[in-house]
Amino acid sequence: MSQEQKSFKSKVKSFFIKVLAVVIVFAAIALWAASWTYSEGTRAGQLIKFSKKGVIFKTYEGELNMGGLRTGDAKDGLEGNLWNFSVLDESVITDLENAEGKRVKLSYKQRYKAFVWQGETDYFIVKVEVIEE
Repeated sequence: MSQEQKSFKSKVKSFFIKVLAVVIVFAAIALWAASWTYSEGTRAGQLIKFSKKGVIFKTYEGELNMGGLRTGDAKDGLEGNLWNFSVLDESVITDLENAEGKRVKLSYKQRYKAFVWQGETDYFIVKVEVIEE
């Protein structure tokens, strides 16, 4: 092999290593930024659905009926009076399973973007309170 061929191969290898490093850095920044909390708050209503679903990535998803009339299209997790949410924390999953069919107050954090392995929505429940009637 001539010196010219070795030099070309080392330049190509160096180029791909630099590209790979840049891709890894941008992917890490995207993962970090997507985990930022966009908003937080509470919503109350009747917990009408809670399930584990998904083909490849199994996630916990729920639906809260906030009452009132059904109007409008799905927007920001809302379809009329139904609010869709996701859950990551095991203790919250247990609380929600025990509260299905009851009136609840759900504390949530909204992320900029959820990844497919986290849930279907950007709303993640962090606390469950059953409302005694």
